[in-house]
Amino acid sequence: MSEENNSLDPRIQRLDLPQGESTVKPNEYWGTFEVFLQEKRGKHHQHVGSLHAPDQDMALIFAKEQYGRRGRCVNMWVVKTTDIVAFQLEDEDMFATTPDKTHREAGIYKVRDRIQEYQERQKNA
Repeated sequence: MSEENNSLDPRIQRLDLPQGESTVKPNEYWGTFEVFLQEKRGKHHQHVGSLHAPDQDMALIFAKEQYGRRGRCVNMWVVKTTDIVAFQLEDEDMFATTPDKTHREAGIYKVRDRIQEYQERQKNA
């Protein structure tokens, strides 16, 4: 990269990317990256989309430009799609609630009936 082509964009300069010839060759495959965005400190990162980039440094720049400029953003994660591991869909039964753990589900508690009984007693009292 010649001296006159250096970007004046402070977001690119701040990343301290190596200057020189591009590491991307013509017709080279760009990897797919998943982008997770944090809107506010203390909130969870949420998946906002995918993008293609030659490496993780460029993926951060592309993610900032593509997803970070629209709404509020305080942090961003970029992860190679191939690095994400998940259970197979056929294994969904391992997440099913077993009968001896139904106490964890709110639906088994009949609190509404008790509340109505209490309200009726208060009206009659």
